[in-house]
Amino acid sequence: MSDYEFYYWPLPFRGQFIRALLAHAGKSWDEHGTGEIEALMQLDPTDQPIAFMGPPVLVERATGLALSQMPAIAIYLGESLGLIADDPARRALTAKVVNDANDVLDEVTLDGGRQMWTRERWEAFIPRLVHWMRIGEAMGRRHGLTAERGTLLGTPEPGVADIVTSTLWCTMGERFPAIKALLEENAPQLAGLTRRVAAIPALATLRERSRQLYGDAYCGGEIEKSLRQVLLAPTGRS
Repeated sequence: MSDYEFYYWPLPFRGQFIRALLAHAGKSWDEHGTGEIEALMQLDPTDQPIAFMGPPVLVERATGLALSQMPAIAIYLGESLGLIADDPARRALTAKVVNDANDVLDEVTLDGGRQMWTRERWEAFIPRLVHWMRIGEAMGRRHGLTAERGTLLGTPEPGVADIVTSTLWCTMGERFPAIKALLEENAPQLAGLTRRVAAIPALATLRERSRQLYGDAYCGGEIEKSLRQVLLAPTGRS
């Protein structure tokens, strides 16, 4: 029997952070299909394993604990699996990094697709996206990060902050080379960290498996279609 049950769409988007943390810690999980997720979402909140609006949802089999919301799940896994340094400052900074990543996803998808990307809208957004990259770069530099060595919060080994950061930029950059180029140009230390953490064997295996399962898909739906139109079209940035 696996260690966890996991409910998330068959996409490498918000749920990929949770998959990465579990994979890095050597934990096993069962993923539930789209039909099961939709059925769970239709239940009355009192009948759900945890009252929630949308996935990800993680259920820990050993304890029965159920959690929703990516940042909450990531912080719990970090605490319970030894991936967060045992001091209040780094715990708070880890939460800050995870919430920053969640915010970047919201902005890149225009708040879950409330609007669609146009070339003009994307061009106007680029300085803000670069600013997010530089926020991560500044965090790492304050803790001694270089492209070749170190971690985001100065811990001896990669933790939640590093895994979440790498998953954010690696997943996005692999599917949208223009974003990868922006990261390399504007946040080289962060880009180096992203590559190094992504190359950890368990995470490299997860990336390959995700490619096999999801192909080039990222966030899905019309919002991904509009992203591809502005980022991958022949006349777009590349």
